[in-house]
Amino acid sequence: MGSTGRALLRAVIMGPPGSGKGTVSSRIIKHFALKHLSSGDLLRDNMNKGTEIGVLAKTFIDQGKLIPDDVMTRLALHELKNLAHCSWLLDGFPRTVPQAEALDKAYQIDTVIDLNVPFEVIKQRLTSRWIHPSSGRVYNTEFNPPRKIGIDDITGEPLIQREDDKPETVTKRLKAYEAQTKPVLEYYRNKDVLETFSGTETNIIWPQVYAFLQTKLPDISQKEEVTP
Repeated sequence: MGSTGRALLRAVIMGPPGSGKGTVSSRIIKHFALKHLSSGDLLRDNMNKGTEIGVLAKTFIDQGKLIPDDVMTRLALHELKNLAHCSWLLDGFPRTVPQAEALDKAYQIDTVIDLNVPFEVIKQRLTSRWIHPSSGRVYNTEFNPPRKIGIDDITGEPLIQREDDKPETVTKRLKAYEAQTKPVLEYYRNKDVLETFSGTETNIIWPQVYAFLQTKLPDISQKEEVTP
């Protein structure tokens, strides 16, 4: 712990799939003494270890159902008990208002970092992957496009998109995220802890997040450059 005598920071990061949340989280962890708690990682970890709650969660996943609020809440709060003496950054939890309310009963949330990237930008980002099925070659229409749209450079065969990368699937995922999290963002906005950072790319958003967190915590990576 830094000897600055500052209180611990209880933070949550939110952002749709493709918003760069993973990148921003890893930069936050690199610069500030925060423990990153990702509900996805926690879930996988518990399922792999076959813990009681992991086994329970797996039954819902296997049925293609969402994991109920009380199960996710138990999972997160149990883990947070181990981090009582750390500042932390929650990622992927809370996803619903009941989860946020349960978290509030246990901890005072100081700040919720909301990454606001335009829908169209994310959609473009998430639908840019094309695959040549027989060789497994992957193209990205933004970073390494094929020489001819929709055609493999080497064989001249057509490229396909995985189900997950198709515009309709991506749109559905983004709409589902929005429907689920809008009430959570409202909940935190009403509590006056929501901080929204907007931009079309991580390198625009990160400096804003960094400047904001610097007002809350000391940078522990002074020796390195600010922009990783």
